[in-house]
Amino acid sequence: MKKVYVGMSADLIHPGHLNIITEARKLGEVTIGLLTDKAIAGYKRLPFLNYDQRKIIVENIKGVEKVVPQETLDYVPNLISLKPDYVVHGDDWKTGVQKATRERVIEALKEWGGELIEIEYTKGISSTLLNKGMKEIGTTPEIRMKTLRRLIDSKQIVRMMEAHNGLTGLIVENLRVMSGSEAREFDGMWLSSLTDSTAKGKPDIEAVDVTARLQTLNDIVEVTTKPIIYDGDTGGRAEHFSFTVKSLERLGVSAVIIEDKVGLKMNSLFGTDVEQQQDLPESFAHKISLGKKSQITNDFMIIARVESLILKKGVDDALSRAKIYAAAGADGIMIHSKEKDPAEVFEFCRRFRVEEPNLPLVVVPSTYNTVYEKELVDIGVNIVIYANQLLRSAYPAMIKTAKEILENGRSYESDSSMMPISEILILIPGGKQ
Repeated sequence: MKKVYVGMSADLIHPGHLNIITEARKLGEVTIGLLTDKAIAGYKRLPFLNYDQRKIIVENIKGVEKVVPQETLDYVPNLISLKPDYVVHGDDWKTGVQKATRERVIEALKEWGGELIEIEYTKGISSTLLNKGMKEIGTTPEIRMKTLRRLIDSKQIVRMMEAHNGLTGLIVENLRVMSGSEAREFDGMWLSSLTDSTAKGKPDIEAVDVTARLQTLNDIVEVTTKPIIYDGDTGGRAEHFSFTVKSLERLGVSAVIIEDKVGLKMNSLFGTDVEQQQDLPESFAHKISLGKKSQITNDFMIIARVESLILKKGVDDALSRAKIYAAAGADGIMIHSKEKDPAEVFEFCRRFRVEEPNLPLVVVPSTYNTVYEKELVDIGVNIVIYANQLLRSAYPAMIKTAKEILENGRSYESDSSMMPISEILILIPGGKQ
C-alpha cells in the first residue's frame, strides 16, 4: 500500500475535511498528522476542542488508518519520519499564512520522489465562518474558564488586554492583525480595578465594591468568549475572599490576581510616594489557601501578586514571598514594578524559574513598556497583561473632541477623528438586522 499523509487541525469537522480524506483513501493508507494545540495556537486561535478530543473524532472517521501528532505548522519533521508517497491537502494554501509551509512540503517530498496532491476547495464551507458562528452562539462558563490553562500550555506567551465595558471587551475579542505570516490577537481580557473604577468616575481605592464590579464583568461576559482574569486588589478579608472566588468561578472567570498588601488600597504605581503596607507573607498565604479550598473546579486559578519591588524591598524579598505563596497553593505569581528599567523584574523572573520551572509567571509592563514580548518569553514569562492602555487612549480622544466642539461651536471639525455614525450602528453584533 502507498502511504498518504494528511495534515489537519480538525477542530470543526466539515464536509471539506471529509472530502479530502475520501480522496486520500483512493491513493493508499491514510495517516492524519493532527496539529497539536501548540501548533495551532502558533498561527491562529486556540481550537475549541483539545488535542485528545480531536484525536478521538479523527480516529473514528472512515478511511483513517492512524493519527499522529504534528507538533508544528511545518510538516517537514513528520514527513522526514514517515516518508509518505503522497501528501494530500486542499488547494486553499497557495497564498496566505500557509504558503511557506506548502513550499517546504514540496521541497521535502522531492527527496524521496513523493508527490503533493491538492484537492479543490469545497465551496460554501469555511472554518472562518464556522468559527464566527460559534462566537455568535457564545460559550459556557466552564469552557471559558478552562481556556486560560490551555493557552498557557499551548502558547509561548499569553497576551491579555484590559477591558472595562462591553465595547472594549468586543475590541479584545475580535481584533486581529497580521505580522508577517503570523496572525496576532489578544488571548483574553484583564478586568482591571483601576480602569473599572476610573470608567465609573471613582478613585482606585476599592471604592467600587465587588457587586458593582461583577456588573461590569457581566456586561463583558455577555458579548465575549475569551478568558478573563479578574483584578481582585487585595482580595479583602480572607473569609470574604472565599465568596469572591465562588462568584468568579460561577461566572466562568479563569483567574483572579490578588496583591499582598493590607489597609486602604492605593494604586501600586504610586510606589513609596504614598503609604502602602505589605501583608505578612504567612497571612497572605493563608488567604490564598482559603481561596483554593473554596473553589469547586480545578480550572480556576488564584495568582499571587508580589509587591516587594513596588515597595523597594528588593528581589530577595520578592522571591522569598513567591516561594511561600506557591507553597500555599497559588496557581501563578505576578511580579510588579513601577520602574522604567526592567532589570529587577528580569532578575526576579530568571531566579524564580530556577526554583519554579513550571509555575505560571505574570508581568504587567506598564512602565517598562519598551520591552518586547519576545524578551519576556526568553526570561520565562507566561502571561503579559496590558493593564490600562485602552482607557488611557480613549480619554485623550474624548477630551480632544469635546474641546473642539466647545471651541468651534459645532462638531464638524471633529468628524475626521470619529467613526461615521453608520459604522457605529453596525459595530455591535445584532445592530443591523
